Amino acid sequence: MMSATSTLALTHFVTLADSFDKNKVTPGVLGFIVFAVIGGAVWLLMKSMNKQMKKVNFEEQPAEGEAGTTASAAPSTPSAPKPKTS
Repeated sequence: MMSATSTLALTHFVTLADSFDKNKVTPGVLGFIVFAVIGGAVWLLMKSMNKQMKKVNFEEQPAEGEAGTTASAAPSTPSAPKPKTS
């Protein structure tokens, strides 16, 4: 059961909703500007992503089992780096 205050508030909201003309409510210039900024940001992100994807090397490295022929040619112990003498 609704109280008197909630009924009164509800009737005020209904009259406020009727006062708006649904044909005149538009997003306006601010809505267009926000939409254009979001569209520009998406375009710049896609351009940047395309640039980064061109840098990616998609060639697979050989697996450990397949690299047996190259492993025999490599030295078994890694050599230490030589110090610079100046």
